Amino acid sequence: MKVYNTLTKKKEELIPLEEGKIKMYVCGPTVYNLIHIGNARPMIVFDTVRRYMEYKGYEVNYVSNFTDVDDKIIKKAIEEGVEASVISERYIAECKKDMEAMNVKPATVHPKATEEICGMLDMIETLIKKGHAYIAEDGTVYYRTRSFKEYGKLSHKNLDDLQGGNRSLLVTGQDQKEDALDFVLWKPKKEGEPYWESPWCDGRPGWHIECSVMSRKYLGDEIDIHAGGEDLIFPHHENEIAQSEAANGKPFARYWMHNGFLNIDNRKMSKSAGNFFTVREISEKYDLQVLRFFMLSAHYRSPLNFSRELMEAAANGYDRIVTCVGNLNYRMENASAEAMDGEETKLTKEAAEFARKFDEAMDDDFNTADAIAAIFELVKFANTNTGEKSSREFLQKLKNEILTLCQVCGLIVEKRKEMLDEDIEALIAQRQSARKAKDFKRADEIRNQLLERGIVLEDTREGVKWKRA
Repeated sequence: MKVYNTLTKKKEELIPLEEGKIKMYVCGPTVYNLIHIGNARPMIVFDTVRRYMEYKGYEVNYVSNFTDVDDKIIKKAIEEGVEASVISERYIAECKKDMEAMNVKPATVHPKATEEICGMLDMIETLIKKGHAYIAEDGTVYYRTRSFKEYGKLSHKNLDDLQGGNRSLLVTGQDQKEDALDFVLWKPKKEGEPYWESPWCDGRPGWHIECSVMSRKYLGDEIDIHAGGEDLIFPHHENEIAQSEAANGKPFARYWMHNGFLNIDNRKMSKSAGNFFTVREISEKYDLQVLRFFMLSAHYRSPLNFSRELMEAAANGYDRIVTCVGNLNYRMENASAEAMDGEETKLTKEAAEFARKFDEAMDDDFNTADAIAAIFELVKFANTNTGEKSSREFLQKLKNEILTLCQVCGLIVEKRKEMLDEDIEALIAQRQSARKAKDFKRADEIRNQLLERGIVLEDTREGVKWKRA
């Protein structure tokens, strides 16, 4: 399996620190509003990377954070007249809804910045003791950038070239800094803002320190893969490396993976320009499986252009796979129960070739575009080589092959038949009868049966209420 490493600017064989296990950290969103499709791309891309590694037999410890204290969160809280935590908890819940709708698996751990302050204080204290950080008169703690000799190794930027005043590094309080390139680890509180006590001042952490601390706590000093959007390479990931390696005395991550930018109608997506869409807005027009399919239709490192025409093309492509699986299911209902004949056995072996092509594409730096092309070839093969006389076993094997590859991509291509209201009510009545007869095992079986079909029951004083999930 080859991975393009931003650190070395080349593809490298994936060799985990511990055989059979992968420790992976992916930077998550700042939760002050509904997530947009730019947030969705790394979520979908690295969820797929995770799924593929699990498919290949790796045990993946996947950590992705929520930044729940930030200027934007505080600004929105002040506008609404509520605590900052009200805003962050609201949008964490909304983010999780969108992730579920996109079939993004929950991380092994979803840490929140506000719950990891003690770890941040400890790391900052270590950096001060080692001479990598210093305290200004007002209690602000700065990282001494030039103290880390390898600063710039990820972004391949030269410190002297940065001295001109890169605005992404400039913050208020420049006169307190020893060097214009130094960045904030801890800053004093402002009126109306959430804050925490520290040895230096009451305040809150800078942005960069949280990921260094969360990664160390949940994955250890050194990890296999650190990932995120291309926009995070500098300064965020560069600063993470400086903090982590200076504090821990070890390399931070073996492989750095970054997805390319998302453009809207060939223009860079920007909130300030007003050319962006939330995932929720897209869900009003398309099944979010179409959005996922669209995101995987290009290589993750390539820039991706979002447009109505391309989304329609993605919808058509996704529907081709869904239709094929539906046709296989339809044919299986009346297919012969006899074992496969010699010709079908031969065709089954031919079908396995498409899975090999899929694996070959994914092993080459997770090339989902070519992997999906292999799925399309398998779909065409299934459409061409099945009919009324196909055995159920043959149809099932083809269907399973398609489902397996699509599941690696996180694509749900087998649609459940929606239950009729009267069928739901009939099963609820059976469950009520079972409960009256104290047959709780049967009652639970019916509840689970309905849940598997997307029907959620709620027992209330007025009786049983149900809804479609």
